[in-house]
Amino acid sequence: MSGESAIDLAAKRLERAVFLLEQRLAERLKSAGAEAGGLFDQDRAKLAAELDEARARERALEEAGAEASAALGRAIGEIRGALNGEGPSGEGET
Repeated sequence: MSGESAIDLAAKRLERAVFLLEQRLAERLKSAGAEAGGLFDQDRAKLAAELDEARARERALEEAGAEASAALGRAIGEIRGALNGEGPSGEGET
């Protein structure tokens, strides 16, 4: 027999094939991870922009609500004054 049997040679070829397969798999996983990372970055940027827009709308709605509340308060005061026979300045009419 030569130094190695057919089984030994087959085992070495199998080990080499498994090693190459693992290398290629690692490369593909790395590549897929990089692509997915880019997608996550895009999603994160889009979500951040949407959040900024939502916060701006929230501030605008809060301001509009405060203005509406103040206007309602003035209207209530005027109505109460009219019902009590007072003028617009809050003084009674003579």
